[in-house]
Amino acid sequence: MAEGSDTTAQVRDGYAFEGAALEMGALVDAADGDTVVADAPVRIPLAMLNRHGLVAGATGTGKTKTLQLLAEQLSTNGVPVFAADIKGDLSGLAVPGEPSDKLKARAESIGQDWQPKGFPVDLYALGGQGNGVPLRATMSSFGPTLLAKVLDLNATQESSLGLVFHFADKAGLPLLDLADLRAVLQFLTSDEGKGELKDLGGLSSSTVGVILRELIAFSDQGADAFFGEPEFESADLLRVTDDGRGVVSLLELPNLQDRPTVFSTFLMWLLADLFHDLPEVGDVDKPKLVFFFDEAHLLFDDASEAFLDTIAQTVRLIRSKGVGVFFVTQTPKDVPADVLAQLGSRVQHQLRAHTPDDAKALKATVSTFPHSAYDLAEVLTKLGIGEAVITVMDERGAPTPVAWTRMRAPESLMAPAPDEAQQEIVKGSPLAAKYGEAVDRESAKEKLAAKLEAGAAAAEKEAGEPAAKGGKRSTPPRTTVSKDDDSVVKDVLGSAPVKDFMRNAGRTMAREIVRGMFGIGRRR
Repeated sequence: MAEGSDTTAQVRDGYAFEGAALEMGALVDAADGDTVVADAPVRIPLAMLNRHGLVAGATGTGKTKTLQLLAEQLSTNGVPVFAADIKGDLSGLAVPGEPSDKLKARAESIGQDWQPKGFPVDLYALGGQGNGVPLRATMSSFGPTLLAKVLDLNATQESSLGLVFHFADKAGLPLLDLADLRAVLQFLTSDEGKGELKDLGGLSSSTVGVILRELIAFSDQGADAFFGEPEFESADLLRVTDDGRGVVSLLELPNLQDRPTVFSTFLMWLLADLFHDLPEVGDVDKPKLVFFFDEAHLLFDDASEAFLDTIAQTVRLIRSKGVGVFFVTQTPKDVPADVLAQLGSRVQHQLRAHTPDDAKALKATVSTFPHSAYDLAEVLTKLGIGEAVITVMDERGAPTPVAWTRMRAPESLMAPAPDEAQQEIVKGSPLAAKYGEAVDRESAKEKLAAKLEAGAAAAEKEAGEPAAKGGKRSTPPRTTVSKDDDSVVKDVLGSAPVKDFMRNAGRTMAREIVRGMFGIGRRR
């Protein structure tokens, strides 16, 4: 491709946007695959980032550095960022990069004025498992649909789980952690509680048994730490520093291989929670948040059609709330067609074709790009590390020309931040005090235990009164609770300590739960 070729001219014109844009790199001359046309920059319009995107490529081809580059420029433009930090490398965003002769030569070749910079970063860890501010969700807000996905339940079991959540909501039994859910399941299949759901079809003891066994396995994966209070408020991802830079929120995911579905589904909860809470804003000059969904294939593996439909709906509708979503994975075929069709920006790193499956994935990837002058099947297999084939939406919403791009270098540290620096970030976070210490308040487990204890005491007292008068001791009646029973549950919920607690906590947590995307219920 000569510098004055039609393709070069098309790239210059196609990426010459009027508004603010993120600089991705410069065009590579396809004639030799090495020469860079520095005056043909490849960019993404800032206003189009809520049209979502895809960063794909084989392992080791530069996806993480692309994510880092995007996060830096978004932060500079005042856009907050959320990303899962799978390998811990992204923590280097907080530290200025280290210059080198090789880096300087690369930057000069693509016309980049590289300057070492650090960016505002917050580090999170699921349930405190790792180095970061603990990020937790209550079981009630996580909801039955996402939980069923994590537990790999079938449709009947998922329906039964939804019934359990419905009962807990109506009975005023807060489901905060796994212990609460186990307690409610056991109560509803006990002699005392099995009549509660009679009018709704009841629960099969065998179905409850399956759910309980899966919850035990889930707990063994460390899930107990994920659920509880204080629950993370997704609005805390939307922060901007005093100097106008967007805060980059990084969620550390240690031991991903041991619990992949847990992590991916937890990320989906965060996205659904944002959808649930944010107001409609329509088209905006820049996104309110860009959400990077790494290892995206984990979310879609073995998912039901209904679950996939809801993901597609969430991605489609959250655009109007000012949130952009980028899926990061190996090939576009990892993402369902209904979701892939909504991703306006494509950054495709090198693909390999060593096996028949690789060749099939390569062919499928080529088919997702607009028509171009390239032989994409050839180009995608010979891209260098830090190079990508890019097409995005221009400011009119039309696809830009496909461009073989030498990517810019991140200006922050392209390695994990030192442990001392990470500890300082966590200690200095304004959210450390808000989420640092777990809270264990009275919830479903304690309320049910108190109810059963009070019921047993009442039965013992009733049985003992005739005996005290010389009468025949009656058989203690079986404790049942019906929908019309105003006895024990109302006594407990109406007691002075509970009323006092509800007056104080009610300002931040209402018991009327609104079900949104994926059946999540967020406190109000």
